Amino acid sequence: MRLRITRLDSTIPLPAYGTAGSAAFDLMAAHDQTIAPRSIALIGTGLVIEVPAGYFLAILARSSTPLKRGLMVANGVGVVDPDYAGPADEVKVQLLNITDAPVEVRRGDRLAQGLVLAAPRVEWDEVAATRAESRGGFGSTGG
Repeated sequence: MRLRITRLDSTIPLPAYGTAGSAAFDLMAAHDQTIAPRSIALIGTGLVIEVPAGYFLAILARSSTPLKRGLMVANGVGVVDPDYAGPADEVKVQLLNITDAPVEVRRGDRLAQGLVLAAPRVEWDEVAATRAESRGGFGSTGG
């Protein structure tokens, strides 16, 4: 799959996969920024990424970032829709500092990863009941 991308600053590197077997590509900070303790900051990547219709760009946590940096993707999974690709539609990452100290983010720090996923449109068939029996309720497996 080929995606259209615009760098808002020509010195920002394009997203890259960490290894040949990586499923997602790294998203990096475009600027230095301090994230205050126990707060959320919006970190720009300096990139506008256009995903094709029928897909979305998922912004996911890197597995090492919470443990090593004390930062988490604040909204769990960020969703970049295909129509969010105008000249000023920079991909940004919401990061939550879970520590009691400020965290310094430096330009080029890998803070999240991107994964392009299919997003099929659904239509609803309303019915009186979906199945004859319930499975057991929320959290019922394994218990």
